[in-house]
Amino acid sequence: MSLYNATIPQMRKMLTNMKSWLVEAEQYADDQSFHQDNFLTARLRLDQFTLTQQIQSACDTAKGAAARVSGRENPRHEDNEATFEELVARVDKVLAFLDGFSEDDFAGIDDRVVSLPFLPPTKGAPAADYIIEFVLPNFYFHVTMVYAILRHNGVKLGKRKYIGGMNIIDT
Repeated sequence: MSLYNATIPQMRKMLTNMKSWLVEAEQYADDQSFHQDNFLTARLRLDQFTLTQQIQSACDTAKGAAARVSGRENPRHEDNEATFEELVARVDKVLAFLDGFSEDDFAGIDDRVVSLPFLPPTKGAPAADYIIEFVLPNFYFHVTMVYAILRHNGVKLGKRKYIGGMNIIDT
């Protein structure tokens, strides 16, 4: 399996799943007679990001990885979402951005070095290592936190809704 297939389609899938959890959270809020935007400041612990920040971070990790590895411009988002609707729109923007990538964008990844904003300008990470050692764990961490915050606050999400669908074939 290529690193493209391990990243872009999987990040698309998990962002789509995450978007469906927000729909479930909206329905839960309606059923409980409170506004869904009350979830936006929820967090598991005081020293962790809020639901809003977790969604923003998952989105930023996905688009940043695709942009850095391919050498494209990383679209900037202002981190000013204040409603569920705005967060869903952000996820949609990232999904649309990821739709613009193909296997060809990851060709030659073993020879690429990625500069990162938290490293000195003279340092970089091999692109494949960046994906495996940083992007995938970081992305799944933030997606899992979104899931956990919603579950912790009563939204009825099961493991199947986290994992989503699978490619099933006839044998």
